[in-house]
Amino acid sequence: MDARSDVSIRLYRHVGQTPGEPQTDETASFLRELQASRGDRVRDVLKRGLDVALSAALLLLVAPLFLLIAGLVKLFSPGPVFFRQVRVGEYGKPFTMLKFRTMHVNNDQTIHKAFVSQLIKGTVPAGGDTTATPFKISRDPRVTPIGRLLRKTSLDELPQIWNVLRGEMSLVGPRPPLCYEVEQYKSWHYRRVLEAKPGITGLWQVSGRSRTTFEDMVRLDLRYAKNCSAWTDIKILLATPRAVISGKGAC
Repeated sequence: MDARSDVSIRLYRHVGQTPGEPQTDETASFLRELQASRGDRVRDVLKRGLDVALSAALLLLVAPLFLLIAGLVKLFSPGPVFFRQVRVGEYGKPFTMLKFRTMHVNNDQTIHKAFVSQLIKGTVPAGGDTTATPFKISRDPRVTPIGRLLRKTSLDELPQIWNVLRGEMSLVGPRPPLCYEVEQYKSWHYRRVLEAKPGITGLWQVSGRSRTTFEDMVRLDLRYAKNCSAWTDIKILLATPRAVISGKGAC
């Protein structure tokens, strides 16, 4: 009797480009094919179906809230309602992520660049909120009064539902990093942008460990990518409101 076993080999190839730079369609397709298997394709179809159905329903449900927040943003600070920022998505492909604007316009990014650099290196960032989460700058002078409330309640993230509907993000996945963040990654950190599409919420937010170190966050992201399923996404989505209300998931 012949004994047969399925062997799955996963390869990663860095194609000699700076992380965060636009990829060619051929590069993205190559990486996608390397990681794809029949099981992965079924899982991805189910995940995408869940994303489309829920994001479309959520956009209709929160439309009145969008109008209210937009009015408050304009009332407390002159400038655009939405904040558009280039983030690094799946397979290192950049995309424009949407948020409600929580900062004054034309603010200096130097503060945040230094903060992120210290965070990735594993040191306690200067200005980090040690009583809540190390992933945000406490008493950030760039943030508007209404912006503080939006950040605390994570309502500033709502426009990313549109990114989900467009296929650039998922409802559940690793948070999409900034280009200057990825430039400082160690080799194994890159896996968080190779193994899963970025999401609005994720395992590390709802596990109550959003107060942990950067490397622990990456480990949780990789654990999610390895065990990703539609049921896992549903459980994380159901746990997200509680994490936000408790303040553990507001990152």
